[in-house]
Amino acid sequence: MRWRFDPLSLAWAVALFVVLALLATVGARWGWLRSFFGDVLAVVWVYFVFKTVIAARVLPLALAALGVGYAVELGQFIASAWHLHIPNRALRIVLGSTADWWDVLAYTIGFAGVLALEALRARGFRAARPTTSAPRPSTPVR
Repeated sequence: MRWRFDPLSLAWAVALFVVLALLATVGARWGWLRSFFGDVLAVVWVYFVFKTVIAARVLPLALAALGVGYAVELGQFIASAWHLHIPNRALRIVLGSTADWWDVLAYTIGFAGVLALEALRARGFRAARPTTSAPRPSTPVR
């Protein structure tokens, strides 16, 4: 693992951030779509944020993104159990305030989605590259 800058991953992270912001604001009345699909996309977003600045294999980055989602959910559970309250409204919207097993499932689906997307992307690059070079003439060309 090493530090780097990947502009394509940054573009994906920014695009996903815009979608997440729209889901949190405009989609506030969309029920499960906002909450469940937003949590799925949150893990994908964290993955692309990590991928923007860290050069590592897909699985460790995806596991780190999943770990962030699980940590947020654990934080919500602990805050609920200890009756803690986040006073900042925007932070409550971003982090959430209620622990829910459906969120854990959504984070896991986001993790699986990252692995599937990266597998498709890798397969696409392999299919686009020629597997063998063009045949060479057996006699030297003069």
